[in-house]
Amino acid sequence: MRQKPQLGFWQIWNMCFGFLGIQFGFALQNANVSRIFQTLGADIDDLPILWVAAPLTGLIVQPIVGYFSDRTWNRLGRRRPYFLGGAIVASLALLVMPNSPHHWYAAGMLWIMDASINISMEPFRAFVGDNLPKKQRTLGFAMQSFFIGIGAIVASALPWMMANWFDVSNTAAAGQIPDTVKWSFYMGGAVFLLAVSWTVFSSREYSPEEIAAFEAAEEEGGSTDDPEKRGLTNYNKGAAGWIIAGAVLCAWIIAQGLDKQLYILGIGAIVFGLIQVITGQMQSRGNTDNGLYHIVDDLFHMPRVMKQLAIVQLFSWFALFSMWIYTTAAVTSYHFGSTDVTSPAYNEGANWVGVLFASYNGFAALAALFIPLLARRLGCRMSHLVNLCIGGLSLISFLLIKDPAWLILPMIGIGIAWASILSLPYALLSDVLPTAKMGVYMGIFNFFIVIPQLIAASVLGLLLREFFSGQGIYGLVIGGVMMILAGLTTLLVDKEAEPDLAH
Repeated sequence: MRQKPQLGFWQIWNMCFGFLGIQFGFALQNANVSRIFQTLGADIDDLPILWVAAPLTGLIVQPIVGYFSDRTWNRLGRRRPYFLGGAIVASLALLVMPNSPHHWYAAGMLWIMDASINISMEPFRAFVGDNLPKKQRTLGFAMQSFFIGIGAIVASALPWMMANWFDVSNTAAAGQIPDTVKWSFYMGGAVFLLAVSWTVFSSREYSPEEIAAFEAAEEEGGSTDDPEKRGLTNYNKGAAGWIIAGAVLCAWIIAQGLDKQLYILGIGAIVFGLIQVITGQMQSRGNTDNGLYHIVDDLFHMPRVMKQLAIVQLFSWFALFSMWIYTTAAVTSYHFGSTDVTSPAYNEGANWVGVLFASYNGFAALAALFIPLLARRLGCRMSHLVNLCIGGLSLISFLLIKDPAWLILPMIGIGIAWASILSLPYALLSDVLPTAKMGVYMGIFNFFIVIPQLIAASVLGLLLREFFSGQGIYGLVIGGVMMILAGLTTLLVDKEAEPDLAH
């Protein structure tokens, strides 16, 4: 039977190049959205709830895009139509975002921008699984990490470069976004579309028939621990448990007068319960030929390794979300001594955050070159453990470093962790997934990127206010602890999940 051929370096380069543009958009978002919110009048306690649009959008969009991309085949291919469509909308959103008149308008634009970025991004992971044989997938995911790093270096540092190299104004009147941020977003929109278009028009995809033949040749069953269909009784029991838990949590929030952000968790539990009710009814009536049923059914039949990696992802992405939300607030107040968004000190600190984010992405790009070598020596599991612990300690060190210039040093460790998060879990996962369902399972896997971000958006503001006097620096400390826990949970992943990296 026909084996999937190995691809050359430049073929892998072309199929991963679009991630440069995607990360250009994400990096601008991560480094500047909190700054935009604060500039438009948002209080630091409101930052998590304003950010909730991003992970919530991913939770909804990614499995849907994965499901439909598994079933798409047209003149552009299987995954590429989603690359291009998402890029067009994301580029337009990047042009509008820095012109938002109010922080709630900006939150709405974040929703649109993140939805379109996710439409482009989600199929890229499946793209590697589709096009590369097992032995090359770690290299493919590492190449994506490289382009993520390169794109984010420039994007994160753009406001600083605009101010220091091109003398663009870095301050503005109260309620106005500085020109450095505006022009950075305009450039980001152009780069996003051009980079993704390069991959769309320079790469090819295998047809569904070829994919099926490759899967048969590789004997890739992607079997799950429970191949039997989940019964109506199980769906109803699960639904009742989630609905009751969500209702109890909402009642407790009301009774205690707790933060409104916590409603996200309670309502989310109720919604998941209701989805199970609907799915169970679909099954009982034989109405199973639809996306909702397949996504939910596949969720409950994840491979064992995928469930284990989900725990790792939960802690990892809680840490990252903490960093993205609070780095600007932490550095401007703790290291630059200003909370006044119109002051030169605040804007200098905010630009320095962009440089720091550029730095960790640059270090991530370098780390991505060595991660396949490290994984070949230590295995993916132990490599990920080491990398995450280094990243966690680096985040915690923000509390100990007083001179902002020295904050470059922990960016090395954060970059190593970031490159690892973007590659090694996917390398461990891709070998256990059936190729025919690669898209939907990658989308479901991203639940465990999104859910911790929703949890972080719900509880971080409360934790900081109640225990740390609202100081953003402790958001980074919490993130560091979570990243170390993520590393330790890597030990829970089956050794058998290790891919064969021998050439």
